[in-house]
Amino acid sequence: MGRLNTVPASAVLLGIAGLIPFVGFAALSVSGTDVGLGTIGLSPRTILSAYGAVIASFLGGIRWGVAAARGAGWRDYGLAIVPSLLAWAALAAPAPWDLRTLGALVLLWGLVDQDLARRGLMPTWMGRLRLALSAVAGAALLVAA
Repeated sequence: MGRLNTVPASAVLLGIAGLIPFVGFAALSVSGTDVGLGTIGLSPRTILSAYGAVIASFLGGIRWGVAAARGAGWRDYGLAIVPSLLAWAALAAPAPWDLRTLGALVLLWGLVDQDLARRGLMPTWMGRLRLALSAVAGAALLVAA
């Protein structure tokens, strides 16, 4: 049972690695520097928005996977598609609402997924890690908005 409370080092390291694009592209967006991305028609803000949408969809995938693995019901499957749909809509929203929507979504989803750990559908450590990672990623998106 202790293993359920111990965060695997690989999850921490890979989770932190996943924050690098959030923090890096948010910093570039705020600074106004495009590090040459403009020459290929991109901007740090555009990349940040796309990455935020991909990660939001991934967060929904976590719930879908848990639902499938644990035989959860309609509620969990229904909730699992919400991040993807909202992220897709956010990509169509004008600035600053695209990043605001994604930031709020990532922050909120860190809280929404806490019920999975409380219900025993995922390890306790995963709920805590998800909350910390979502806080940093969501804050980066909101700062860049």
